[in-house]
Amino acid sequence: MSSAPDFVVVGKGRLGAAIAAELGIAANVSIVDDVTSIAKFSASEKPPAVVIVADGPEQFSNGHAPALPGNVSWTPVRVELGTVVIGPTVTPGVAGCTDCVEVRRSRARPDAQLHADARQRFPDRYHAPDPALTSFGVTVAARLTSTEVTGVAAGRLRLGTVRLRLNTMTVSSHRFLPDPHCPTCGGLADDSPDAARITLQPAPKLGPERYRVRDLSAGMDDLLRTYVDAEHGLIRALQRTTLEIYPTMMAPIGLPGNPPQTESGSGRELDYRTARLTAIAEAVERYGGVRPGGRRTVVEGSYRELAEQALDPGTLGLYPEDRHALPGFGYERYTEDLRMRWVWGHSFARGGPVLVPESCAYYRLHLASNDFRPFVYEISNGCALGSCLEEAILHGMLELAERDAFLMTWYAKLPVRRLDLNSARDRTIPLMAARLKSETVCDIHVFDTTTEQGIPSVWAMAVAPGDDESRLKTVCAAGAGLVPEKAVAGALLELAPILQWRQGSYAEDVDRARQMVADPDQVRSMHDHTVLYSHPAAFDRFGFLFESDRVVPIEESFGGAFRTRADDLRDDLTATLDRYLGRGLDVVVVDQTTAEHTAGGFRCVKVLIPGLLPMTFGHRYRRVDGLPRLLTVPHELGYYDRPLRADELNPHPHPFP
Repeated sequence: MSSAPDFVVVGKGRLGAAIAAELGIAANVSIVDDVTSIAKFSASEKPPAVVIVADGPEQFSNGHAPALPGNVSWTPVRVELGTVVIGPTVTPGVAGCTDCVEVRRSRARPDAQLHADARQRFPDRYHAPDPALTSFGVTVAARLTSTEVTGVAAGRLRLGTVRLRLNTMTVSSHRFLPDPHCPTCGGLADDSPDAARITLQPAPKLGPERYRVRDLSAGMDDLLRTYVDAEHGLIRALQRTTLEIYPTMMAPIGLPGNPPQTESGSGRELDYRTARLTAIAEAVERYGGVRPGGRRTVVEGSYRELAEQALDPGTLGLYPEDRHALPGFGYERYTEDLRMRWVWGHSFARGGPVLVPESCAYYRLHLASNDFRPFVYEISNGCALGSCLEEAILHGMLELAERDAFLMTWYAKLPVRRLDLNSARDRTIPLMAARLKSETVCDIHVFDTTTEQGIPSVWAMAVAPGDDESRLKTVCAAGAGLVPEKAVAGALLELAPILQWRQGSYAEDVDRARQMVADPDQVRSMHDHTVLYSHPAAFDRFGFLFESDRVVPIEESFGGAFRTRADDLRDDLTATLDRYLGRGLDVVVVDQTTAEHTAGGFRCVKVLIPGLLPMTFGHRYRRVDGLPRLLTVPHELGYYDRPLRADELNPHPHPFP
């Protein structure tokens, strides 16, 4: 049997012939008309590498895999709207293929839908020979292709593409991450109780009051290469916003959907470098909450059928019966016989695996195919990213503590302590508040909202003087952390861009805000909560926070708060877990980590603590029923002389942004 050539080029057009000629300088090359001719070479001891060239509509040109023998690696080359696209090189049995690239591209590019429409409506014109492909362009493209495919083992085409723009002759390379859901090269393992089991491991920290195990700044370039790319990155670009009180960055990330959806991670810090890192991390975290991407959901059934192994959905807060009669109410009525999908998580109270409703572990299942409608409104509350599982779990718990404390204060109308920001040891804090006031002409107030677990939590509020309806009145934010002053600083950083944005857009929302003051059912989205409380007519609802003029030094207010400053993050996490477990609350963790997370050295989780108040948006979707802790904790904390009754709870929509 004669040996196979080193390369086979499919396509005899100008570009194909030029590529074959370039490869033929140092290798044995065959050129054929179509992919069916490759079968005769596939039985060779060393099958050839295949280059498939499309420089006209009659050849491979849509980026999807052709029918090739299973042991043949191949590289597509095509001309598309003035650009020669080379790669990726597809290797049998290795994740990362042309289908992955097309998925990433459709989510990354803001004009992806226009491209898809053009392909569908004008296929001949879209794939017609490009007039920009001059003889010089052909020569450059052929030389690039030859260089790339002969050095692919160490080159840019392994999980990447090279692009030659014919109008400028500029060359760029673009990495991509394999899609674990890809029907061609992907494949998720089945979810299982063993895979969900968590055994906490040592996790040395960066410092006693730094609750992270890795300095992301040192690996900035690697993170950018891994996640940010205008063609087919998870994040298409990093954007500075026009809100300039403090450095703010946005990281738009493409999510599954038809058409693809976009959500942004945001970074609000005191310098742009840190803000950029925070935005990347938040965007990658959001990606984990869309749908299961690390394991395939396999369990379906009702709680009644699975009760011995499952978390009771009733402990997560449900809707009263009359809520389901509202026009357009979008969630299923929960009963113990309601069938749903379940994913495996780890219960720290049980010390082992537990089933969790999939729609409570992943908050954007409506973007993916799903036969089961959610029974409650769920958001990213409790989702967190870390450089190890322990770090992600701790920060997920801190987010839950922050939102629970805010809602507890609001629903129970707790007259919490107002903090004296000038008392801060970190002198950055009063300077931050002073600049915010100077830029926005708003008074800045911060309240200690810490609940029974003692996790330092704060509520930040900007209040404009006067009651002029033409000017914004109030904006709120929150923060939590194991160091009280860092919680305060975090809340101020959250408050600043929201306040500046709302001030800039208030004029166009004032009429709607006035309507929502009178009709709370019109509060339907996260945006609406902020709009409502920007109106002066709603400010009297905050009266319980201003019953006293006294302000308390930060150190005094948090004197009895929980503190842990171990050298190992596992010890901090264990101590924090004990604050909840010791009060009869479970902590459940669903590992949301995907291959995309591990590519950057991350772990991603969803933390649920049944009994805590869930953050929801849209007044009709608030979940306070079946959560008895809301009625008892205000009394336990000493704010009231008895437990509350349900009819005493704050009836108004919450003001969380």
